[in-house]
Amino acid sequence: MQTNENLIVVTGGSKGIGQAVVARFIRAGYPVVTCARSAPDLAALTTALAVDVPGAVLHTLPADLSLPADCARFAAFVLALGLPIEVLVNNAGAFVPGRLQDEPLDGSQLRQMLAVNLLSAYDVTLPLLPGIIARGRGHIFNICSTASIMAYPNGGSYGIAKHALLGFNKNLREELKPSGVRVTAVLPGPTLTASWAGVDLPPERFVQAADVAEAIFSAFSLSPHAVVEELLIRPQLGDLG
Repeated sequence: MQTNENLIVVTGGSKGIGQAVVARFIRAGYPVVTCARSAPDLAALTTALAVDVPGAVLHTLPADLSLPADCARFAAFVLALGLPIEVLVNNAGAFVPGRLQDEPLDGSQLRQMLAVNLLSAYDVTLPLLPGIIARGRGHIFNICSTASIMAYPNGGSYGIAKHALLGFNKNLREELKPSGVRVTAVLPGPTLTASWAGVDLPPERFVQAADVAEAIFSAFSLSPHAVVEELLIRPQLGDLG
């Protein structure tokens, strides 16, 4: 049921928040392009959406966005579609818990967390920016975390990377103000995704991925004269801990 020619770009779209965002925009009639490390997961997503939304247009590319070459390959794939980009959702990320003092002394954990949670957004956004700016419109969402604004025990390098992603978002927002391109940081608290698999807590203690997607779609749906700069979403009962 595609009704719009403007493209929605979502990184890490096969699971969790990314999958919910892909589904929300597909249901709204937009063509979507996404990537994930697992080709089978992308194939399963394509099949499921084809059943749920007949006529859905979903373009997929297996890619590991912790690798600069794969970021470049995904950006090139997006640009080759030849469609104007309406929304970019930088969602790709990973969480490895642990205290800083327990991390490897070679700095490999920090570098990995920065690669996945920060540099992937940077490396995908920059090649797509010229076309977005040229249109004088568009919306970039960076999926940060409540860990972007407060430190958590065992947050380690993940917390550092998410703080840095919020800094990237703030700079991007400031610099793109004159262009008409909106920039929003999304800061979800604990969200019921695969990252929490095996945790013995009831579902109501978590934010639902579909609620994050709906909040993103609502922020996108505002007039071009308004922008939600930061979208902070927590479980009704508060953070875990």
